[in-house]
Amino acid sequence: MIPKDPVMLLSYVNLKLRDFYSGLDALCEDLGADRNEIVEKLAGIDYHYDEGKNQFV
Repeated sequence: MIPKDPVMLLSYVNLKLRDFYSGLDALCEDLGADRNEIVEKLAGIDYHYDEGKNQFV
């Protein structure tokens, strides 16, 4: 289950990206998550996906 709270989502997604996935698309595909929903929710707290770092910064 992916957290609904944006701050918890940030922590969860960055941990998963760091430890298990080579990119956001792979994470979303594996977890059945909506990439746009994650990106928009985290943009709401001023975090944006950095492909080079493979994390939201």
